[in-house]
Amino acid sequence: MGKKSEIIIAIVVPTAVLVVLLAFVWICVRVRKQGRKFPSETEADDSIEHTESIRFEFDTIEVATNNFSDANKLGQGGFGPVYKGKLSNGQEIAVKRLSRDSGQGDIEFKNEVQLMVKLQHRNLVRLLGFCLKQEERLLVYEFLPNKSLDHFIFDPIRREQLRWETRYTIIKGIARGLLYLHEESQQQIIHRDLKASNILLDASMNPKISDFGMAKLFAMDQTQANTDRVVGTYGYMAPEYARHGQFSVKSDIFSFGVLILEIVSGQKNGGLHNMENVEHLPSLAWNSWRKGTASNIIDPTLTDGSRNEIMRCIHVGLLCAQEKAAKRPTMASLVLMLSSHSFSLQAPMKPAFFMNDTSLSGRQSGNYRSMSTSSGEKKRKSVESLSVNEASITDICPR
Repeated sequence: MGKKSEIIIAIVVPTAVLVVLLAFVWICVRVRKQGRKFPSETEADDSIEHTESIRFEFDTIEVATNNFSDANKLGQGGFGPVYKGKLSNGQEIAVKRLSRDSGQGDIEFKNEVQLMVKLQHRNLVRLLGFCLKQEERLLVYEFLPNKSLDHFIFDPIRREQLRWETRYTIIKGIARGLLYLHEESQQQIIHRDLKASNILLDASMNPKISDFGMAKLFAMDQTQANTDRVVGTYGYMAPEYARHGQFSVKSDIFSFGVLILEIVSGQKNGGLHNMENVEHLPSLAWNSWRKGTASNIIDPTLTDGSRNEIMRCIHVGLLCAQEKAAKRPTMASLVLMLSSHSFSLQAPMKPAFFMNDTSLSGRQSGNYRSMSTSSGEKKRKSVESLSVNEASITDICPR
């Protein structure tokens, strides 16, 4: 028995050692193949692994933007600066560089890349590629020379360049872009931050919806979703979203209605003073509509164009900005309303932000206040990334 035990030990022990060694070698090889990556880089790579064909080298972007020089800086977005650049083939680009200290940078970065690579429409800004290098996050877009819509309509001098024909083309282009997102793309998409500064204009002043960092994917049979993290811009946010975190395609339609009224009036929502009150643009338009004086809100620089067409756009804007989401039209019907004057329009009901409505007061100081009295404190703590719809204009280079 002694010799048999020695034989068994002589066979088992080396075999066990060999198995352990092989396992150790296998683990080492796996770790080496994965390489040393920053945790956030690994996560981002996992999410956009199928988009390698549009991945740019960091050195290429660095050269194109002249090492991200201030002279090439186009502006400052919510998650970092945007730079103009030129590739070696002469193509001009706009580069969004996410700030390293942005707590939400990776989320928005991955979201925008995943969405934009699937979207192709003449009224959506085109993503050319992206770049990941350690902590660097870069999004590369087509360069649009006429900046954003707010650069024109909220400037007392520049908005004179926007004759009615151009404004009407912009309104219809935004509608077609939203229709594509809501009903015609492979996946239903809710933008959630539709506003004048996120509408870019090409050389022919055609509109392109941009900034999909806040966008949400919907299943095609899904009608509504809830979130504890409300994001967006005050003045464009639908009441059911701002108050309760409920969003749907009708949330974007509310924002579109506000945009229409801003384009027609040349005024920014939330900045209209009526005696001692600050009146919201939809409520001012609705009050004027009921009194038969809706023409009073039309931008006085609009001396051309059909008055009937302009008044029809005010009517459509009010239909979009109604308080009850179910009453707002769909994008398909809105496109018909804007393209065919024979399409009948229902009378609009009270808009969400009616005069003296303090439901979302605090905008002058840049604060957001929840409507829910039972969970107001919880809501206030959960609301993030809200920006105030202020009327300041910054002179920046075209993008």
